[in-house]
Amino acid sequence: MPTTHPDLDRIDLRILGALQRDGRISNLKLADTVSLSPTAVLARVQRLTREGFIRGYHAELDPGKLGRGMVVFVEVLLDRTTPNVFDQFKAAVQVHDEIMECHMVAGGFDYLLKTRMADMAAYRAFAGQVLWQLPGVRETRTYAVMEEVKSGSALPLG
Repeated sequence: MPTTHPDLDRIDLRILGALQRDGRISNLKLADTVSLSPTAVLARVQRLTREGFIRGYHAELDPGKLGRGMVVFVEVLLDRTTPNVFDQFKAAVQVHDEIMECHMVAGGFDYLLKTRMADMAAYRAFAGQVLWQLPGVRETRTYAVMEEVKSGSALPLG
């Protein structure tokens, strides 16, 4: 069941939905889409941005055309689970662009990484030169993606 913020009404949700689909939509078209005046829509978008509901606007790039067509997920188990090891690991993953996402998880390992590589040879080089050298890494498990069935960042609204 979807959960939304209590300060968002259905028009706010429609604005957010339209912006998720097309971040370059003009204010005039957005106003028409949600049936409000351009001035009212602009004020709402500014409020949604100011309050942190809208964090930014991005272009969606084609990873394959940019030499990053292979997705590899990596489970990372740390040798110790102490605050300083967590902090060192988190700081280290920030500087590697190949690591698209890093999530601390509950369960049989500590972190789940999403990486994008050109191919398996590039991943092997990355694993040897970067991944296994990250602070505190004791063990990794690698899952190379054979087919991206669904990938996106749009949040369900209302």
